Amino acid sequence: MSYSFSPALQTAIYTALIEDETLVSLVDGAIFDMAPDGSTPDRFVAIGPEKVVEKSDVSGRGAEHEVEVYVVTESDGFYTIKEIAARISTVLDGADLTLSTGYLSALQFLRAEALRNTSDDTRRVRLWFRARVDENLPV
Repeated sequence: MSYSFSPALQTAIYTALIEDETLVSLVDGAIFDMAPDGSTPDRFVAIGPEKVVEKSDVSGRGAEHEVEVYVVTESDGFYTIKEIAARISTVLDGADLTLSTGYLSALQFLRAEALRNTSDDTRRVRLWFRARVDENLPV
């Protein structure tokens, strides 16, 4: 197995998100590769945890990454946050991203979950995507 593709995948996902003008406008540019500390914007997008499974074969090293991207807002209701999450899904599902290490064979939406946190009255949508990354280009 190789975890060596993880930084390249995260960079490519982050780049895809920050380069989408519609998404940037929906969150006033608050897109992070990790959740902000301290004072947070009213709504933001962040790349979250990741699980990786070995998928090497005779053609070379490979890995399957399950990556979480989430949206948090202090706004009432779920409409706005779901609109932001839908845009993230549009940007990433099936995206053909270029990685600095390895090759992205597939990036697919897996699932989403919308939650209300009663302790701080925020709303959150968690989206998971599956990425297949290979060392070599598929033949």
